[in-house]
Amino acid sequence: AYNIHVNGVLHCRVRYSQLLGLHEQLRKEYGANVVPAFPPKKIFTLTPAEVEQRREQLEKYMQAVRQDPTLGGSETFNSFLRKAQQETQQIPTEEVVLEVLLSNGQKVKVTILTSDQTEDVLEAVASKLDLPDDLVGYFSLFLVRETKDGAFSFVRKLQEFELPYVSVTSLHNPEFRIILRKSYWDSAYDDDVMEHRVGLNLLYAQTVSDIEHGWILVNKEQLRQLKSLQEKVSRKEFIRLAQTLKYYGYLKFDPCVTDFPEKGCHVVVSAGNNELNFQVRLPNEQIKEGSFKVTRMRCWRVTSSVPMSNGPSGSSPGKSEVKLELAFEYLMSKDRLQWVTITSPQAIMLSICLQSMVDELMVKKSGGSIRKMFRRRMNGALRRSDSQQAVKSPPLLDSPDASREPMAKLSSKLTSVSLRGISHSSSANDVGTNDFHGNYAFEGIGDEDL
Repeated sequence: AYNIHVNGVLHCRVRYSQLLGLHEQLRKEYGANVVPAFPPKKIFTLTPAEVEQRREQLEKYMQAVRQDPTLGGSETFNSFLRKAQQETQQIPTEEVVLEVLLSNGQKVKVTILTSDQTEDVLEAVASKLDLPDDLVGYFSLFLVRETKDGAFSFVRKLQEFELPYVSVTSLHNPEFRIILRKSYWDSAYDDDVMEHRVGLNLLYAQTVSDIEHGWILVNKEQLRQLKSLQEKVSRKEFIRLAQTLKYYGYLKFDPCVTDFPEKGCHVVVSAGNNELNFQVRLPNEQIKEGSFKVTRMRCWRVTSSVPMSNGPSGSSPGKSEVKLELAFEYLMSKDRLQWVTITSPQAIMLSICLQSMVDELMVKKSGGSIRKMFRRRMNGALRRSDSQQAVKSPPLLDSPDASREPMAKLSSKLTSVSLRGISHSSSANDVGTNDFHGNYAFEGIGDEDL
């Protein structure tokens, strides 16, 4: 059997025969010329080396399927992952009550089936709140971890290939919760949401929460104006004023480490307004702030790594702290691209934010509507946008910084899927050259625009 990790978390355990069944089903539906080649059957028992070779081949196969916009967005592929997730966690299909939080801490209890996928649960929450159908696409469910001060640390946006009830209960930790939050970046879309009473209330609750947690910056005078509007229950005016404030609509991440402008700098990253904002604490304790526009990122990737053990006395990789990194290649000036790396347990959530910013930009560029963006259905299956295709780039060095400690790269964990042989340690060289996320919103910008 093989462990499948999706977005850095153990998702399910499957056998070769189950994956072969999936492959045959995809071939039947989409044709042999569309589906990647599958590792062949062997008559005799596999040697340990052959088992490891097959694991690597299966991992490449699953990543290739996931990165193909047609196959990766297909109901066949996603339902296979959902069913395998449910079987692995041994959770029978039954009616349960799931608690979903709103930004203000209010709990919404919905009766769902354990086998309900993310979109079903989102619709159940919307229905319980009386949120109209055409506004559901503006919101998403997020897996968060509650911190000691009552704030939330975002783990990831729940995806179409998972069952939210199974995802949250399989973590066996009450700190993990599911929260409903807006999932668009352009504040111009607030107008659509504010047209409806429930949409307005949800947006208001999120804005108040973001101000209370210090995600949105306010000075004393602005705070006084906001409090006055709260007392008058002028919610629309409250949001209009908040829209003018710094970091409105941004997601703030936990403090982490970056190699920009120099190695080992502590940084607080926020995502919003089509950029990643850095507040960097330099080694001399000086704080510097800067932003990286998503349109100037050529590509990015998420990798997980463990420090190399120093011979037999070193700790084994299984016990080492796994490091997650997001690295993006940025157009610093005309003809000068530079890699910037963020080391953070939230690297996957950061990459999901980047991807959704790009998707939103591409939808706007093509004149599409955000109302349909998350709810496009083709033959009953969610279709991923073209911007999710991986771009074939030359292989990356382990790090832009050659002096860094040696790392054993374990796996790319973007929207790709990685497999782990249960009885084998992970290979140090299983990062394909294909695991970059190409950015279709990337623009060549000259010096005069910098």
